[in-house]
Amino acid sequence: MAQPAWQTWGKRVLTLLFVLLIPALLYTLASNLDWQEVRQSLLAYKASTLAIGLALALCSYLTFASYDLLARAYTGHQLPARQILPVAFVCYAFNLNFTTWVGGVALRYRLYSRLGLDTGTITRILTLGLLTNWMGYMLIAGTVFALRLVKLPANWAVGETGLQLIGLLLLAIALAYLLACTFAKRRTWQFRGHEIMLPSWRLALCQVVLGACNWALMATLIYWLLPQGLFYPTVLGILLISCVAGVVAHIPAGLGVLEAVFLALLHGQLGQGSLVASLLGYRTLYYLIPLLLAIGIYLVLEKRARAMRQHREGSLRKS
Repeated sequence: MAQPAWQTWGKRVLTLLFVLLIPALLYTLASNLDWQEVRQSLLAYKASTLAIGLALALCSYLTFASYDLLARAYTGHQLPARQILPVAFVCYAFNLNFTTWVGGVALRYRLYSRLGLDTGTITRILTLGLLTNWMGYMLIAGTVFALRLVKLPANWAVGETGLQLIGLLLLAIALAYLLACTFAKRRTWQFRGHEIMLPSWRLALCQVVLGACNWALMATLIYWLLPQGLFYPTVLGILLISCVAGVVAHIPAGLGVLEAVFLALLHGQLGQGSLVASLLGYRTLYYLIPLLLAIGIYLVLEKRARAMRQHREGSLRKS
C-alpha cells in the first residue's frame, strides 16, 4: 500500500531540514572548538581504557550477531553458528557505516544466498532482526524516557512531559508485542505474498532482552570514554534520542547527528573538547575498527564462496 502524499513529502522535508541543519551545527562546533583540548583529551586515554572500550564494542557486535541465531530458531534453517556469526558481524558493521540498504539488506541477501538460503528465509531473518533491534529499543528507551532520566533543554519543543509520554507509548508497544506472541491464537498472516508468523513467547522475550542489551552496551562504551561524574541513564537516554534523529536524517553512521545531540544535551556539564574527544573515540572503536575487521572477514567469505563455486563447477565438468 502506497503512503499518502503528505507523509511522503513530510519525510522529505524533515530529512532535508536535518541534512541542512547538521552541517551548520558541525561548522559552528568546529569554529568554536578548542582543538588543542580535544587533542589533549585524546592523548590522555590509557591503552587499557581503549582496550576495554574495544572489548565493549565487540561485545555489542556479538550481541547483535546473536539476533541471527534467534532467526535460525525462528526460521528453522540449519546453518551452523560458525557461518551465521561472521555474516551477521559483517552486515552489522556495513549497516552502521553505509546505511541499512547496503549492509542490513543487500549484503545479507548476497551472503546468505551463497550459503544456500532461499529469499523467503533471508527475508524472515531480516524481519526478525529488525524486530529484535527495535523492540529492544522500545523497552529500554521507554523505561528511560518514562522515568524522566534525561533532562531536556527548556527550549526543546517536546519537553520532559512529552518525552515521558513517548516513553510510555514505547513501553506499551513492547508489552503489546510480548502479549501478542504469548496469547495470540492466530499465529500467521499473509502480507503482499509473504507469510508473517509470530514467534513463541520465549523467542520474543529473548528478542526484547537481546535488543535492549545491545543498546545498553553501546551506551556503556560512550559512558566509559566520557569523563567521570555523569549519570549512566542520562548517557543512555541521549544515545537513544540521537539514534532516532540519525534514522530520520538518513545520514550514514549518523555522522554529526550523534555529536550535535550530545553537545546540546550535555552543554554546561562537560567541556566541549573532552566531549568531542570521547565521541571521536567512540566512533573509532565502534565504527571504524569493526568496519576494518568486517572488510577482512568479507574478503575471506568471498574467497571461500569463490572456491566453493569453482569446486562445484569442477565436479560438474567431471560428471
